[in-house]
Amino acid sequence: MRGIGSGNAGPLDDAVTAFARHLEGERGYSANTVRAYRSDLTDLLDFAHSRGAAVPGDIDLDLLREWLWRGSQAGLAKATLARRSAAAKGLAAWLSREGLADADQGARLRAPRPGPTLPRVLTEGQMSGLLAGLADRAAQGDPIALRDLAIVEVLYAAALRVSELTGLDLTHLDEERLTLRVTGKGAKERVVPFGVPAQRALGDYLRRGRPALASERSGSALFLGSRGARLGTRTVYALIARLLEDLPGSGPAGPHALRHTAATHLLDGGADLRAVQEMLGHASLGTTQIYTHVSTDRLRQSYRSAHPRA
Repeated sequence: MRGIGSGNAGPLDDAVTAFARHLEGERGYSANTVRAYRSDLTDLLDFAHSRGAAVPGDIDLDLLREWLWRGSQAGLAKATLARRSAAAKGLAAWLSREGLADADQGARLRAPRPGPTLPRVLTEGQMSGLLAGLADRAAQGDPIALRDLAIVEVLYAAALRVSELTGLDLTHLDEERLTLRVTGKGAKERVVPFGVPAQRALGDYLRRGRPALASERSGSALFLGSRGARLGTRTVYALIARLLEDLPGSGPAGPHALRHTAATHLLDGGADLRAVQEMLGHASLGTTQIYTHVSTDRLRQSYRSAHPRA
């Protein structure tokens, strides 16, 4: 974990460090409060970097909301979430006042309500419609459209984390066996399967999309950005957020929603819980069990809407 004021700092790190000093020197907070805020800001900084944020302007409302939502899913106490919300709002207001951000991105931020909030899950119909729309655009042969279809097919088929997707190299793909070798949390490798639709999308992208995007900066990266370098996580976040913005549902609208959706659909289809745990790369079965609650909730909703005696 990178701490505030650690080495190799970039513009975002420098801004957060300056805000932490502002709290110590100008606001008159107690030492304990400053220590707690610094811990919150370190966690926010780590989260922001994991989402591809590099400059103060990258700290937007969606990122702050997702950071707080992640904390609520981790079971943080109500008081801790309220303090984190205050730290984020204070940082956003300070960035705006200092001219480091165009607007106060935390003005509309609210701490998430504590409690067992279930992850966002798309229906099978929503996923089919989303993929059909991407396939229609990819049929025109545009390299970015071909790439985007392959990205969504792979995220959904293999239930990947976004960092696992962007870290894929060409050598990690086994088209014959329909598997990917991915590096997950803790640098742990696992092999995950994908289906024929994802194979077809990947094949089209590799034949017609990637060669058009490739440059001397591409290296062995599987997915490339518009300038030929390895695709960044922030680009994937923007893509998925755009695709999900008009679909009903609550919870963060990022790539993790497709991971949640894949896991839930696997369990709905009768997959073994331990097999899903292995596919997702969860160290603990308890982490995977949240999807059994999602499936139960979906069953309850279907029952209430369909059974005449519900």
